[in-house]
Formats: sequence, structure tokens, C-alpha cells
Amino acid sequence: MNRDLPRTVPRGRTAPRGGLARDLSAVGAAALLVLAAVLIGTQIQDRHGTLYVNWPPLVGDWMPHTGPGTPAAAVVAAAVVAYGLALAARLSWRPLLLATWGASLAWTWSLALVDGWSRGVAGRLTGKHEYLRVIDRFGDIPAALRDFDGHILLDSPDNWPAHVAGHPPGATLTFVLLDRIGLGGGGWAGAFVITVGTTAAVAVLIAVRRLADESLARRAAPFLVLAPAAVWAGASADGYFTAVTAWAVALLALAVTGHRPAWTGLGSGLLFGLTVYLSYGLTLFAVIGAAVLLLGTRRLRVLPWLVAGFLVVPVVFAVLGFDWWEAYRLLVTRYYQGAGGVRPYGYWVWANLACTVLITGPATVAGLRRAAGAFRDRGAGARLAVLMASALLALLIADLSGMSKAETERIWLPFACWLLPAAALLPGPRAWLAGQAVLALLLNHLLLTGW
Repeated sequence: MNRDLPRTVPRGRTAPRGGLARDLSAVGAAALLVLAAVLIGTQIQDRHGTLYVNWPPLVGDWMPHTGPGTPAAAVVAAAVVAYGLALAARLSWRPLLLATWGASLAWTWSLALVDGWSRGVAGRLTGKHEYLRVIDRFGDIPAALRDFDGHILLDSPDNWPAHVAGHPPGATLTFVLLDRIGLGGGGWAGAFVITVGTTAAVAVLIAVRRLADESLARRAAPFLVLAPAAVWAGASADGYFTAVTAWAVALLALAVTGHRPAWTGLGSGLLFGLTVYLSYGLTLFAVIGAAVLLLGTRRLRVLPWLVAGFLVVPVVFAVLGFDWWEAYRLLVTRYYQGAGGVRPYGYWVWANLACTVLITGPATVAGLRRAAGAFRDRGAGARLAVLMASALLALLIADLSGMSKAETERIWLPFACWLLPAAALLPGPRAWLAGQAVLALLLNHLLLTGW
């Protein structure tokens, strides 16, 4: 038996009761925020066309529809609502992790296939703004990296598509390497991001168990499965980014709580280093990483391994000729050359938060209200609250920066997954879980989302 935490759930550990009216009030306020974002955003878009979204605050179109994934999505939702909480309490730990990943895979695939194979999966990463459009320009990878900065600005020759220019080349190289090993095309790319992206739920469970306790992790498991965020995780590259960041945090949580600190610290550093080369905005995961270090008991022993691992990816890219800082400077310029310079900050600075409500759902809103009170307990709930507070802080910094105006339903997926465990603090979890599923099904069937 290793130094893992106990396999059984401590007796008598349940979410505190009472406060349902306040929970519902918080959800009501969040719903009003979403309604305001829809109504005001529609008016702005109809009059001025400056939001660059067809169904504010989301990128998508009103298009009620069903598809081959509809029956499967309904069955998965019903099964998780009916049996998920009981299984999460009874399964031993490792089978629970496998069950959570399997259920997340089933849920995300089902939602993606509501739009059909081509439109819901295979075509997601082949559009004019996407990574697969430039695979043939990376025949010589070192040369492409040395020349990467020269194609970021809109007025530069052969400028990169929006998502390629908007991210460091680690994101694009992922799909280049998939193509090199024979997994080219939109179908394989979509399958890759769904398969990898859904492992984020497992990573979050591991981190919550190590940093808070196993009881809270088990209660959170079904909510990580039926997250409305799955609508956008399948199949956008941000789902893949979510998994990389989630495992970086999970490995750090293992390291600072004494589980093979050298290896897990090194692995965490490697993934944090990769994170910086997947998306510029994910540098804000330093806030969440700092919270994990704060919650850990062996942070000083871990730091050298964390730093050593972190340096690997930046050094490799620097040797190959990519200048991260110059690329980011040019990206800011390009951002304001395009829609980022037109979209009104005064709307998006709060409408982005409405997007966050939609991807995390009513149970997360109510759970976050409970988390605010958990700080006083100084127990597992307080430790969980610290972790979620760090994710909220990172998200708010991104919001206030002005570099996240719209599209945050996918861009903020990596941060949102750390808010979902808040639902573990709720009494009467089955009703809240059903609410999460209903919201996801409505969003996926009423809107044709852009990602």
C-alpha cells in the first residue's frame, strides 16, 4: 500500500444543510445576468454589429435541432443523475477515476454528435480560423518556428489564421505531430481533443482528493461528468488545453502532498511549461499553481523539480527559434487590428461572466456561494474554497485584461473546470445534477455553437 489517501469515504461527512433560499437567490441572480447579456447583447449586435457573435453572449446561432447524439446524451444524463452519486460513494478510488473518465467521454461524445459527425466533430478544427488549415506550412518545423512571428499581424504576408496567430505554436504543433504519425484530418483531431480533454475530470478529482479530502472529491465526480462545459470541450482545442492544465495542477497537488514529489513535481513543471506554449492566457495558471503550493505541506522540496521541469519546453522552443515575448507583443497588436479592437469592453467585461455561468451551470453558482462560507471552517471545505478562489481570481484577471472579449465559453474552459467541484458543497445534489444536465442539453439542442 503506498502513501495514498484513504480509499474509503469518512463517515458523517456530508454537505451542510440549510441555505437553499440563498442558493436559489444566487442562481436567480446569475440567470438575470445571462438574460441581460442576451437582451442587451442582441440589441448592440443588431444596431451596431460590434459584438461579432450571432447569439450574444455566445458564439453560435439559434437553431433548434436534434442529431444522432441526442438519444445517447439523454441516456447518459439520466444514468448519471440516477446512479452517479451512489456509484461515486461506493466504488473504490481507481475504478471511480476510470468510471468518471468513461462517463465524461460518453457525455462529451454524445453532445458533440448532436450536431452530427461532420459538423460536430470532424469539421470543428478544419474551419478557416483553425489549426488544421496550416499543417502543410510546417513541413520544416524549425524553419516554421523561426518565421512564426512574421505571419502574426493581419497585414503581414500569408498571415496565420486567427487561432494559429492567437496562440503560441505549441497548439498548432500538436496537430502537426498528429498528422506526422498518421492521424491527420479533422476526424482524428476531434477524437484527440475529446479523448484527451475528458481526462481533465480525472485530474480535478485527484487534486481535490489530495488538497481537500476524498469525500468532497467523490461528491464532485458526477458534476465533473455532466458539466455544461462539455458542449464546448467537444471538439475544440481548448478542451485539450483544459486537460494539460488540469494534469499540471493535479501532479503538483500530488507533489506537494508527498506523493513521489520529485517525479510528480518534474511532471507538473513540464506540463506547466507546455501550457505556456499552448495559450498565452494560460500563464494565469500561475495563480492556481500558487494556491496549490500554499495548500501543500512539502512545497520547498518540490520547487526545484517544478522549476526544472518548467524550463524544458521554453528552452526547446527558444533553441528552435521561437520568440514567445515578441509573438505575444505582435498578437496584442493583431487583436486590436481585428474584432478585439471593435468589440466593446463595457459589454464584454460583464457578459464574459454570463458565459461562465452557462459553461459551469447553476450547481456551480450555488456551490460557489457555499464556498464563500466554507472559508470559516478551516477544514476540507476551506481548502477546496481556496483552490476555487484561485481559479476565480485567474478568470477575473483575464476578464479585466481586455484580451478576452467574447468566445470565453471555450477560452475559459481550463479555468471553469476548477469551479465545478463547488457543487460538492451542496445538499440535495441529485436535483442540482439534473439541472446541470438539462442546461447542457438545452444549449446543445437549441443553439448551433461555434466551437
